[in-house]
Amino acid sequence: MATTANRVSAQTSNEINRRLRWQMEDRLAYYEAHSDQIESRLAELDREWDIERTLEANASTLAFTGTVLAATVDRRWLALPAIVTGFLFQHAVQGWCPPLPILRRLGFRTAEEINQERYALKALRGDFEAHGGNKLDAVLQAVGVRRGTA
Repeated sequence: MATTANRVSAQTSNEINRRLRWQMEDRLAYYEAHSDQIESRLAELDREWDIERTLEANASTLAFTGTVLAATVDRRWLALPAIVTGFLFQHAVQGWCPPLPILRRLGFRTAEEINQERYALKALRGDFEAHGGNKLDAVLQAVGVRRGTA
């Protein structure tokens, strides 16, 4: 069983993981050159929905809809919440469920991936007072990402 921190990325294709990481690196390079905009990007990150929140919202909406339809239209609609909660349990245990690849391709990131960008931006802003060298490489190293690697 995958750890909580990496279970989603472990179930995501390397291609998508690389694309998400490169997009983050590109954003960090941009904000290194435009440090006056870091605060607004941090506010955006505070509002960004991670993959878990998105899956939970979608699953609860479908389960609730199935329950209401079963109560008002046809009891066979109870199959919908049964299937959805089964997939949600599978996601909790394995880090995978059918909507996961679609949501990852759409750019939904894990909380850890969002936090990597958040702390990298704070380091670029000087919150952690990095000394000498290339700031972006030091920041990426501090959050466990090596620039341009798979």
